[in-house]
Amino acid sequence: MPETYRTLSQRGVHETEINRSRFLCALAPAASESEAAEFLRQVRAEHPTASHHCFAWVIGADASVQRAGDDGEPGGTAGVPMLQMLLRRDMRYVVAVVTRYYGGVKLGAGGLIRAYGGAVGAALDALGNELRHRYRLATVTVDHDRAGRLHNDLLATGRVVRDVRYDTAVTLDLALPDAEVDAFRAWLADTTAGTASLVLGGETYATA
Repeated sequence: MPETYRTLSQRGVHETEINRSRFLCALAPAASESEAAEFLRQVRAEHPTASHHCFAWVIGADASVQRAGDDGEPGGTAGVPMLQMLLRRDMRYVVAVVTRYYGGVKLGAGGLIRAYGGAVGAALDALGNELRHRYRLATVTVDHDRAGRLHNDLLATGRVVRDVRYDTAVTLDLALPDAEVDAFRAWLADTTAGTASLVLGGETYATA
């Protein structure tokens, strides 16, 4: 799995005009292919008189799901350049729909490729994105006497504390960069005089 990927900060729409044709690029986060398809359906419903609704989406941190569609434009002139722009920007879990209102001037294959890819790039620039890092989930269990200081030390050293639970002992759920797990294990043993336990779990992605 990749160490990082980018995703949208927010959903939104950005419009460009080329030779009297309007290109409205709608972008949205999509956790699954069904969410992406539903967003495409919504955009189509909002613009029933548009000439085309071309789309591209990338799902998965490793870009395992990629789809693109030209919706009546010449093959390879719309969906593929949109998809290429998403991949070039390292975007994941995102869907792009470019709605075109034809203005009466033909753009040609090269013009369409530049228009559709450019519409996605301009929308990404306008809406912004965020970088997500890969983390290893971990659980630390420690006694009550040391829990308060340990929690403060974790925050002071920039660790990601996802949750704290109090019972007969205190459990802290963390997210650690994979490369730092061994160093953290040594730091934890030193900080708590070897009294804390560390259990590693699966992986997740989060904004740094």
